Amino acid sequence: MARPKRAWQRMLSGRRLDLLDPTPMDIEIEDIAHGLAFVARWNGQTRGDFAYSVAEHSLLVESIFTRSATRPEPRWQLAALLHDAPEYVIGDMISPVKAAVGAEYGTLDDRLTAAIHQRFGLPATLPLKVKRQIKAADRVSAWMEAVQIAGFAEPEATRFFGRPSNGLMQGLDIVLRPPREVRAAFTARHRELLDQA
Repeated sequence: MARPKRAWQRMLSGRRLDLLDPTPMDIEIEDIAHGLAFVARWNGQTRGDFAYSVAEHSLLVESIFTRSATRPEPRWQLAALLHDAPEYVIGDMISPVKAAVGAEYGTLDDRLTAAIHQRFGLPATLPLKVKRQIKAADRVSAWMEAVQIAGFAEPEATRFFGRPSNGLMQGLDIVLRPPREVRAAFTARHRELLDQA
């Protein structure tokens, strides 16, 4: 009889997260914040003394989402902050690699997202309108990152991500901080939004 394949990972919190069948009770924000603070966007190919982490990106996306909403609801701001949360265990892949990997990556991402959402009181599947608004904020963030730290010229970034409105970006800068600092900022923002939701 074949031994079943291990599909779980032990988290620093002590939780044992089954990656193929995650449950909300095995999700902890400290694990998410820690993992995302150490996962580099752009495969680490960014300028600066620190990697630009998924946690930092998530904070930027939530800021852009909040600016773009007429009356932002804290629960949807929380969803924006958590939009890439599964990457704390499955890592960040650039879009061309995700496409090459295929549907399996998307299925894994969807399962983890549903468990994370349920853990923090969000619907497993977001309303389509909210999902589109978060994706739009994500694209603004991608354009800013591409131009400011990933070595893209503006026309190239615009070709891939679309040119965002200056108003959405005004006063926002790409910040590169040590993982410890961004982990604390992510956790604090999560707590603030959870308290408001």
